Amino acid sequence: MRRVYLDNNATAPIRPLARAAFVSHLDAGPANAGSVHADGRRARLAIDRAREQVAALVGARPSEVIFTASGTEANNLALYGLAAGVSAGARRIVASAFEHPSVDAVLADLQTRGYEIVRIRPDEHGVVPVTTVLDAAREGSTACVTLMLANHEVGTLQPVSEIGVALRALGIPLHTDAIQAAGKVEVAIGDLGAGTLSLAAHKLGGGFGAAAVIVREGIRLAPHLRGGAQEAGRRPGTENVAAIAAFGAAAAEARADLAGEGRRIAGLRDRLETAVLDLYAGARVNGAAARRVPNTSSLHLPGLKAESMVMALDLEGIAISAGPACSSGTQRRSPTLLAMGLVAAADASVRISLGHATTADEIDRCVAAMGLVLDRVRTPATIASRGTP
Repeated sequence: MRRVYLDNNATAPIRPLARAAFVSHLDAGPANAGSVHADGRRARLAIDRAREQVAALVGARPSEVIFTASGTEANNLALYGLAAGVSAGARRIVASAFEHPSVDAVLADLQTRGYEIVRIRPDEHGVVPVTTVLDAAREGSTACVTLMLANHEVGTLQPVSEIGVALRALGIPLHTDAIQAAGKVEVAIGDLGAGTLSLAAHKLGGGFGAAAVIVREGIRLAPHLRGGAQEAGRRPGTENVAAIAAFGAAAAEARADLAGEGRRIAGLRDRLETAVLDLYAGARVNGAAARRVPNTSSLHLPGLKAESMVMALDLEGIAISAGPACSSGTQRRSPTLLAMGLVAAADASVRISLGHATTADEIDRCVAAMGLVLDRVRTPATIASRGTP
């Protein structure tokens, strides 16, 4: 039986149009977009087209799109670039306490270089308080604020626009990691008030090898790498034309029916959550009281170990996760749920994330499989206290 893939927040299946764009550029033969001959010009046109498509997805100008090789590199470029591009007296960086590892690791490194890192904890619903962030961002001493748009584990949407507009009035740049939001909800960088915004192709069905930082006009962003003059000198290195073309095609397809696809996926997510809550007494949805992206469900299953549930479902042909793929094997307890103060849920929650290829039949198969394995992976202490069904 065909496997059911419900780990789209780790990576989404490549979209058919993105695959076609990728293959067409491989089949066209070698081309370096920096070359002036016909083959080079063909590659340059493909990149320019993708730049327009990616810009349109988030309401930016094509000239503001800087292509990178991954979302991790995009976040690194934005944060190191902002930190180096401000005045010497601005040594404070404000961030949420549950940023993605590709942001959090940069902050830890900057801290060793003398930056003061202020981490703001979200509330129990998975939302960072606006006033707390703004109180921590001091005019004249704050290099930047970084706040994800959608959390990668629980899917909660953060008040980026409220914070970004207020920071813009203070002249403090805001970076937002929109990698888990773009292609799932409407994203308009102008409305968010962000100076920089990161995207990754593979999260929205564009395949691996391409990502981007949107850098608004007027934002000082020092390059993180040194080399050639590609990407306006901000990201040197020969462009991966095929991957960038696939990124553009995926961005265009995601944008084409964003609202309708969002409603479809939200309906499947709600169907899943309702079934699991009926199936397992005591189950809860982490972050359910907050606005969320439509595709993400973090399910607290008391008395279970998340990793045991993931492995048991894998044997049944269902792919889910216990947290971000970037932390696999290094973090047994969810840093996001710990930051939210949900200590009991931190090692007893699974993440199920839907995507453009998810069907109702796959949701039903997932629920049926969960029904088969829930009692099998329940801890002995919980069975004793609840009684064996």
